[in-house]
Amino acid sequence: MDHTATPDHEALAKAVADLCRPFDDAYWLGVDRDATFPEDFYRAVADAGWLGIAMPETYGGAGLGISEAAVLMRAVTQSGAGMSGASAVHMNIFGVQPVVVFGTEEQKARMLPPLIQGREKACFGVTEPDAGLNTTRLKTRAERKGDVYRVTGTKIWVSTAQVAHKILLLARTAPAEGTKGLSLFYTLLRRPGVEIREIPKHGRHGVDSNIIHFDNVEIPTSDLIGVEGNGFRQILHGFNPERILVAAEAVGLGHAALQRATRYAKERIVFDRPIGQNQGIQHPLARCWMNLEAADLMTKHAARLYDSSADCGAQANAAKYLAAEAAYDACQTAVMTLGGMGYAAEYHVERYLRECLITRIAPVSPHMILNFIAEKVLGLPKSY
Repeated sequence: MDHTATPDHEALAKAVADLCRPFDDAYWLGVDRDATFPEDFYRAVADAGWLGIAMPETYGGAGLGISEAAVLMRAVTQSGAGMSGASAVHMNIFGVQPVVVFGTEEQKARMLPPLIQGREKACFGVTEPDAGLNTTRLKTRAERKGDVYRVTGTKIWVSTAQVAHKILLLARTAPAEGTKGLSLFYTLLRRPGVEIREIPKHGRHGVDSNIIHFDNVEIPTSDLIGVEGNGFRQILHGFNPERILVAAEAVGLGHAALQRATRYAKERIVFDRPIGQNQGIQHPLARCWMNLEAADLMTKHAARLYDSSADCGAQANAAKYLAAEAAYDACQTAVMTLGGMGYAAEYHVERYLRECLITRIAPVSPHMILNFIAEKVLGLPKSY
């Protein structure tokens, strides 16, 4: 399959790069230092129409695919915005795919336009403190009482909850074992009984992470997405796009670090020669470029499979794994190329290194991806 960039994709990448240009290094350094949500960046992306890039045209979206969304997200991180920029818009772009696929016409007309227009922000409530990646052990309960569900439980690592208006929430509506009995809701976040507490963390300070407690919170039945009890199957429609977009973000972030390290290696003179003339500096940077390009090809391959409605689970997971590892290597190499200056905030690569760890950890760990490939692709016995 030909993965050469199309003219449309090149034009899209350039348009996004132009949009990002006013939000320079000083802007993102301030966002990270002050731990403030980049609202004006978010607004610029919304006003340009990019939040709806993969949403149906019927509701104001662009009607494009995950391939185009991946081009967008790579361009955002590569601009220097990093994960604070990507995570500010990430959820609005991919997260409500279950609503697009399983929502009623009334729900789509009510829920999608505010997201596309940037009037509402969404967050994603799946992970729980005692369950982690084991979704079969989710304990948050939603019990139906007439025309409302009463929700009790806890979600953790919910991004943007401090600024979000809505939440895509997975909760147990029946005591069945495993993934059965889980239901999906898209609903207002701030209600009586909801407590949101921010989690201090290592990087991506511009976008908050949170633990959310639900204490007998009422949610109207009209916010149930699809069929009660089928929530896990429904939410899977967001898993592969998320992995693909995280991979694209990682590739962009790795290239941002590589570009900055390469420029420094050309300009830094030690012993009367640029340090980039030394093979000890050249070779690690060259290896980073090759690894990033290989990961980019897998990301494009996975995106095209998804857009053609083909099975892409293995490719989406592989793209996320390869891109996250390549980004980590590139960011770490950039810090070491700059030496002491790599540790200084004003040179930005230390921020990239802190932020690239997100792409390794979330939304699924590298170890679970290796388990998935071993079992589902190679046919080896399940190890857990």
